[in-house]
Amino acid sequence: MANLKPLCEMIFMLALIGTLPGCAEYRKCGVEGCPSDEKITQSVTARLDQDTSLGPPGSIRVQTLHRIVYLNGEVEVGLERATAASEAKQVPGVTRVVNNIAVQH
Repeated sequence: MANLKPLCEMIFMLALIGTLPGCAEYRKCGVEGCPSDEKITQSVTARLDQDTSLGPPGSIRVQTLHRIVYLNGEVEVGLERATAASEAKQVPGVTRVVNNIAVQH
């Protein structure tokens, strides 16, 4: 039995070490979002504003919370909607894109 104690302690330490990065990530991303959210929003907005096929700059509003990008606004055709989402997904740090862009009829 005495030989099992060091083994159990080592297993416990390994399990603890495995969970600590998750705790650190949680602290970084609180209720108000992650520190990188603002930078992601700026990067996605700049990328969309540079693409003239998506309409005038600022026609698509971008919000980021917990590295999830939310796109809102209106475009003329469905392809523009898909293009905006694709552009947003390519920005470093983006984990997901929620595309709420409406297509004008």
